[in-house]
Amino acid sequence: MVHLLLILSGVTLGMAMPLPDYYSYSTAVGDGSGTEYSTAYDGRVTGIRVWEYNNAYIRGIQLRYDGNWTTPVCTSYGNPLEMTLRDNESFIQVSGKYSNGYIYEIMFVTSRGRSLKVGLSYGTSFNFYPTNDGSQLRFLSGRQNGNGITSIGAHWAVYSDIA
Repeated sequence: MVHLLLILSGVTLGMAMPLPDYYSYSTAVGDGSGTEYSTAYDGRVTGIRVWEYNNAYIRGIQLRYDGNWTTPVCTSYGNPLEMTLRDNESFIQVSGKYSNGYIYEIMFVTSRGRSLKVGLSYGTSFNFYPTNDGSQLRFLSGRQNGNGITSIGAHWAVYSDIA
């Protein structure tokens, strides 16, 4: 009887453990000068805003988590280009170009094939995507120098709203 109780206790404990968080990181590109940034926040990414400098480099980025916008990275000067995700949609790819100390172009692609492309198609290409099936963009990190984004990396994970 004690043996059966211990086995059932182990099953109960095993069921209470959280599901593994399949995480991957797309290594940052760009020269990386300036101050570090991270858009990490609680919740699921549901939108993106990007500011550019006169059809040139990327000046600022802001992510929305559930209904909350993060603090803009670098600058929010001018009018942003924005994409809001639909129900059951996520960002599954981030690509673009970098050169001369800045990220010049950035494109976000969703699980439904929609995309937002901002900036000038100039420089060396990069393409970020998760390494685990079912993963989505969780946050961005890199460096900025006050004038624009100088490096960018993407963090991916399977999102679960189960606490």
